[in-house]
Amino acid sequence: MTTSESGDPGADDGAETAEEAERTYAVVLDYLPHGRPGDDRPQYKKSPLAYALEESSFRLLELTLDDDTDVGIGDRIVIDPAEERTAVQRMRDVDYDDLSNAAHSELDYVVEEVVERHERRFVDFYNDAQPITLRLHQLNLLPGIGKKLRNDVLDERKRAPFESFADLEERIAGLHDPKGVLVDRILEELRDEDLKYRTFVGDTAE
Repeated sequence: MTTSESGDPGADDGAETAEEAERTYAVVLDYLPHGRPGDDRPQYKKSPLAYALEESSFRLLELTLDDDTDVGIGDRIVIDPAEERTAVQRMRDVDYDDLSNAAHSELDYVVEEVVERHERRFVDFYNDAQPITLRLHQLNLLPGIGKKLRNDVLDERKRAPFESFADLEERIAGLHDPKGVLVDRILEELRDEDLKYRTFVGDTAE
């Protein structure tokens, strides 16, 4: 049984169907068909594992999969326990340091693909971001965004909401890669568990 979808970004135009929007997805970072290398149990007692990134809250997961699951790195799989089609037997949250080397290598690409796939959600971060304290704004958590760029975004969004990353880049001089700075911040939140403020990486799905 498989519930995977191609990880090829060219196969996805970024628009979710209503059915997809109701499901909880994770993207496979690494697939271990014979389980963990350090597991000394007999092979018949070991199930396939995958390390994956949950899309809505960027949780890092270790998934125990059905024996006949056919997935590959970059595939999206359904992880909603209530979904009958899911191939996931069990899942648990893991830290960045728990991932395999292959999963570490894949993480940058997968985060970028998730941000591209859900462009509307992340453009709305620029539209909706709010102050955290009197001196710190959510926008200032993004790499390279200081007081001037923050104020430019706040002033411009009062005129009209941003519609896309391209719209942001066109309307905000100096904000040359609005998608990239989001990706960099998400990766920082995933890698550094001691960060004081977390905007994108959470413990529960949105």
